[in-house]
Amino acid sequence: MDRKHFLKKGLFGLGSIIALPSVISSCSKDDNVDSSNNPGSDCTVSPTETKGPFPIQTPAQYVRASIIGDRTGIPLLMTLTIQDKSNGCTPLANVLVDVWQCDKDGLYSQYTTQTNANYLRGRQATDTNGQVSFISIFPGWYPGRAPHIHVEILTSGGTSLLVTQIAFPVSTYMSVYGTDGYNGTPDTSNTQDSIFSNSLNGNMADSITGNNTDGYTLFKTITVA
Repeated sequence: MDRKHFLKKGLFGLGSIIALPSVISSCSKDDNVDSSNNPGSDCTVSPTETKGPFPIQTPAQYVRASIIGDRTGIPLLMTLTIQDKSNGCTPLANVLVDVWQCDKDGLYSQYTTQTNANYLRGRQATDTNGQVSFISIFPGWYPGRAPHIHVEILTSGGTSLLVTQIAFPVSTYMSVYGTDGYNGTPDTSNTQDSIFSNSLNGNMADSITGNNTDGYTLFKTITVA
């Protein structure tokens, strides 16, 4: 499937998408991403990062592939592969993946002025390939932090295996933040960010492709111990 068509149709007609994981799998193949070139394929355990003050309060209520809610921004399709270092870095099936992020204005749902909102939060269980995919928007930024997405991996019973974060290449986020609706250059770069200061390579997205018109596709392999 053509990624441009998917992002545009997916974001503006989500009600018509039923077999979303299959659709996303097809999109991934079309993008011809070579996982052997991805930093995550070296079987190094992903960095452990703080949950921050904004974890999902009731994640079981937000099992969904589209986490956009009522937010606007440049489309982002992210596919995460979870692998198990203790088992030769084989794909880890049937674990829970929680993601949460701020909107284009740097706001998180469920907190401060957004306590009654639940946008940009979601949970899915990995398939037999250890993968989940979420339809989102490119996150904005807020003071003191470089752009990022939060991820937590849990067993099916809810035991946390890893809390980590995904970082973005500077060239990509600077391009996005130059568009209308985003807030321009962030006050903190990747290298200035205290969370990423000793772990940036492990946090960085394995690949991100696309543009500001059609949206972006992100791939990230996350390895748990």
